[in-house]
Amino acid sequence: MRDKLVSYSIDFEIPSSYMGNLLDFIYQKYLLPQEKGFADISRTNTDGYPSLAFTVLDKSRVQSLAVVVKGGKPIELSIKLLNEAVPEEAITQVRQDILIAVELFEEKVRENTLFFAWREGEEIVPEEISGKEKKSINRMLLETQVLLFIVFISLGLFLFPIMGMYAPLVLMAIQFVIVLYSNKLIERTADWRITEDNPTIHLLEYDLPFEEREHFKESYPRERIAEIKKEVYEQTIVKKGEVDCETVQQVFKKFGLECARENLSAKKLNVYELVKKVAQKFGFPMPKIVVSNTLIPNAAASGPSPSRGVVLITTGLLVHLKEDEIISVLGHEFGHLKGRDPLLLFGLMGSEFLLRFYVLLPFFPIVFSSLLLFLVYFWAIMTLLYFIAKFFEARADLLSAIVIGQPQVLAKALEEIGFKRLLSERLPSYRIQEWLSFDPHPPIYFRVNRLRKIESEVRIKHPLFQSAKDVSKGFIDSM
Repeated sequence: MRDKLVSYSIDFEIPSSYMGNLLDFIYQKYLLPQEKGFADISRTNTDGYPSLAFTVLDKSRVQSLAVVVKGGKPIELSIKLLNEAVPEEAITQVRQDILIAVELFEEKVRENTLFFAWREGEEIVPEEISGKEKKSINRMLLETQVLLFIVFISLGLFLFPIMGMYAPLVLMAIQFVIVLYSNKLIERTADWRITEDNPTIHLLEYDLPFEEREHFKESYPRERIAEIKKEVYEQTIVKKGEVDCETVQQVFKKFGLECARENLSAKKLNVYELVKKVAQKFGFPMPKIVVSNTLIPNAAASGPSPSRGVVLITTGLLVHLKEDEIISVLGHEFGHLKGRDPLLLFGLMGSEFLLRFYVLLPFFPIVFSSLLLFLVYFWAIMTLLYFIAKFFEARADLLSAIVIGQPQVLAKALEEIGFKRLLSERLPSYRIQEWLSFDPHPPIYFRVNRLRKIESEVRIKHPLFQSAKDVSKGFIDSM
């Protein structure tokens, strides 16, 4: 018999003074648009904290779950089962709905948040106040892949008349060199390099009151923000070794920016030690570590082998996630290094390229002489290749769960990072689109649900075969 009461904690990065606004946001954006699915909605007070209570109705409008959102820090979510027939998916959906609502509200607050990040001894790099002006890493990588595809087609047109049948082999050799030195390319895209002697990233957040947003944008252009950041650095990190909010208040006041102490938060992270913990668990030598000063939460790993690996972390990931969540995400990236996924993907794509030129083109010339047929072929084969690439991403999740031993923590981190995709994936048509997209990552809902079913201590003999099986089943179940 299942427990009649389940509880969850939801962390957030906004001042406690905004809690009333958050509960109003959940009511306005989650409950009201689906009011026929809820009953007994009320604002209450639980243990001295503002709370929001409501009852979830099933499709027959029978009460199924009693929910209380207690606005502490962290938020406490209590879900009481009102009858035994309630499916587990209904509980999961309520928990994810509240999490998504919290993340959406946080995103709204971040548009009014001043973020600063520093690495000691490095050039002062001003952050964008809003992440809207920055492209996501996934989008940049996708655009890079498209650019490379166009470059290689153009290069092929140049090489084929000169080298004939040897041209594809030359193109493959060039791509192989790029894969071998992909770690160097990633290093060049980053802002800072983390070392054992200089391992720390310092972070500061100041949440502007909503009404001050427009005034701040007009009064504090990018150059003035850089001056504030430099002054804070010199008055805190240089003199005291870390950021303290009292000194920050004084610096802000010097620049005419009055700020409430409760809206300021600062922390420092020893990024080198975080990566070292993961490397030790995997039994790998320390990879090179670089940080990109962008508020988009992401991480990446590349390199032909663990001994020549590089790990890229964004300051957005350090801001949004707790240390155990960062470690689990890094475990996923180390999973790619362990599986030598960059080389495997190169082999996969390269095999198709050689097969197309040396086998399919001579025997089926009509396919490649028609632009329409070639586009159909190209879409079909790329969809298949990216679907197979999802096996490697699923294996990286599994390796993190096996080696780091925190599958639930990784699931939570994925929910926080990919909350918008989770929301979109509620639509069955969008789920199928995600499965068939030119994206090596399986849908977030699949990755989260899969990780939540894994025990903390898991032993799987063949992670890649298991991942291929899970991904294939997940796709079929979405149909």
